[in-house]
Amino acid sequence: MNEVSRQEKKYAINIADGVSLYSRLGAVMHADAHNGAQGYVIRSLYFDTPDDQDFADKVNGLELRRKIRLRTYSPQSDFAMLEMKQKEGPYQRKRSLRLHRGEAIRLCQGDYRPLLAYEDPFAAECYGLMHCRCYRPKAVVEYRRQAFVARENHIRITLDSRIIATESSFDVFSEHLPMYAVMDPFQMVLEVKYNGFLLSYLKDLLDMVERSELSVSKYCLARSVSLSLQG
Repeated sequence: MNEVSRQEKKYAINIADGVSLYSRLGAVMHADAHNGAQGYVIRSLYFDTPDDQDFADKVNGLELRRKIRLRTYSPQSDFAMLEMKQKEGPYQRKRSLRLHRGEAIRLCQGDYRPLLAYEDPFAAECYGLMHCRCYRPKAVVEYRRQAFVARENHIRITLDSRIIATESSFDVFSEHLPMYAVMDPFQMVLEVKYNGFLLSYLKDLLDMVERSELSVSKYCLARSVSLSLQG
């Protein structure tokens, strides 16, 4: 199991500001090794209870809440990461476990028994929670990410664009998911993650960009279409 805990802020910015910020960040931070020319693709399957408790906790702004997801970076990948993010006051705690492709596919189908084969206590915790509370696959979200890192205070700044989702198919390894846009294509999500405090020179760069803090997650954006119809 891997674990990180840090503060995390999310903002909506327009594409033009995102391009400008990308250039400025690249001059003072280290680009993520996976960036390439266009960034890299992230695809996540989110799980929730039958009554969408995790979704409701996020929308209602509960201080203590969680989300569970299965993340991969390519349909051809031979693994996926099972992740649990927990909001604890100003901090986000993220724990993750690497699963083989076959095991991940079973989780996509709502079968969590592969987790019982792991000795890691985190695997047992996930199995117990997902089994007892009847977690089910709910939505797949995909986007393209450009990331920058600074060694000081474990700072990581990301720009996410082309955010699309589906609630009708849960195979994260499929190359033909029926995806639809869940955010204005002329907007991006800016995420700023750090321990302790954000360095002043980076804060000054971010202050040059017009941004509004996001109160919803990408998972909430993906679920908002169907849940609004149900309401």
